Amino acid sequence: MMRLGLFGLIAKVLIATLCLLALTGSIRPSQLDTIQARGELVVVTRNSPTTYYQDRSGDVGYEYELAKSFADHLGVRLRVVVADNLQQVFTTLETGQAAIATAGLTITAERQRWVRFAEPYMYVTEQVIYRRGRGKPTSLEQLADGKLVVSADSSHAQRLRQLQREQTPSLSWHETDELGVTDLLHLVESGQVDYTVVDSNEFDLLQAYFPNLAVGFELISPQPIAWAFPHSRDDSLHKAANRFFTQHSTQIRLARLAERYYGHLESLDYVGAIHFLNQADKKLAKFKPHFQQAAEKHEFDWRLLAAVGYQESHWRANARSYTGVRGLMMLTRPTAKELGVKNRLDPVQSIDGGSRYLAQLRKRLKGVNEPDRTWMALAAYNVGYGHLNDARKIAREMGGNPNSWMDVKDALPLLTQKRYYRHTRHGYARGHEPVEYVQNIRRYYDVLVWNEQQPQTATTDEQMLTSLITEVPPLL
Repeated sequence: MMRLGLFGLIAKVLIATLCLLALTGSIRPSQLDTIQARGELVVVTRNSPTTYYQDRSGDVGYEYELAKSFADHLGVRLRVVVADNLQQVFTTLETGQAAIATAGLTITAERQRWVRFAEPYMYVTEQVIYRRGRGKPTSLEQLADGKLVVSADSSHAQRLRQLQREQTPSLSWHETDELGVTDLLHLVESGQVDYTVVDSNEFDLLQAYFPNLAVGFELISPQPIAWAFPHSRDDSLHKAANRFFTQHSTQIRLARLAERYYGHLESLDYVGAIHFLNQADKKLAKFKPHFQQAAEKHEFDWRLLAAVGYQESHWRANARSYTGVRGLMMLTRPTAKELGVKNRLDPVQSIDGGSRYLAQLRKRLKGVNEPDRTWMALAAYNVGYGHLNDARKIAREMGGNPNSWMDVKDALPLLTQKRYYRHTRHGYARGHEPVEYVQNIRRYYDVLVWNEQQPQTATTDEQMLTSLITEVPPLL
């Protein structure tokens, strides 16, 4: 009897298990469970300014930091696979070598047949880029008269095919899977190509490096950017990503990433960019060793200090303001005395003194993480540490984060309004100026970093170009 009872119990457990399997359809753990059990999320991306790259601080990029936030949210480490081109992005995803493509992908009808997209987190337009002075294109018909090159397998190539079928059969272009967006912009700037198509966020990021290039027109209204997942019955990771993007903390994270990567891009117009590049060619070499020496001494990137010097004086050692501030780093007399700078017109003393003063301001900002700590120190260099603290107090009272440059940047202009500054310790300040000051320096710094990374000679000549592209002829 006991054996029959035991068998009956086992049978009941077996039946319950079979019923559960019938309901779930599988005994395998979900993709999300597997990732969390392994402790690793693998994503595939592109090596580009808007997605993923490496600098002196390590792995960076808008897409990388967003993916890292998602991995942290899941409680796992992030591993990045870098694809050489867009086709390889989708192949890596399809073959299961990565769980998500975090590559700045535009959602298109054609792509949706092959992958499943999460909720969009950004919208961009597709912009036709041309070289200034060569005639601004305003229509598809004009593109047909010039040489247009775009990335193969891109949303731009798909859009051109659609426009060719539906609007302009005479439209033709070339495609390449070997050249990135920066390479394509180089070709347009050098005159080897008449036009290319670039996403608006990419051109916003790169325009200061190519001041001779401009937007002709937009191919289509703003389009959504999203992460891509392989089509599968198991949608656990896809659902987890969508939940992640709906969280308030993620929305805050997106805002901070937008400020970090794109928030300072409008500070340098065409005239300013041209002038800055000319000055960098003519004047910077003379002062570069002094910036490097000061940077090593005070733990800065020398290019940041050079950007400060340009913003302050356009690298003029004898510069003077109407308020009596003097020298390359524009030190006040009291500050110079405090720093032991005996001659403000001596560029070596000025650079070292200004760098030391900036380092002191940065040191006082305890509890503020980088890069916000440096941006706030720069704002204090311009407007004064007391006014910066007043703005941080206003930011806190308005529900913001006093340790976040994004929130303090919004609070600083309020120091011009009596209803705000009357309750501060240091009163009125021209709060718009430090915001513009920091934005300019960030942009100048970006350009100096870019220039340092560029090869001395062109990397693509006409013969190489011919071997790397294929032509898409007009429809007959």
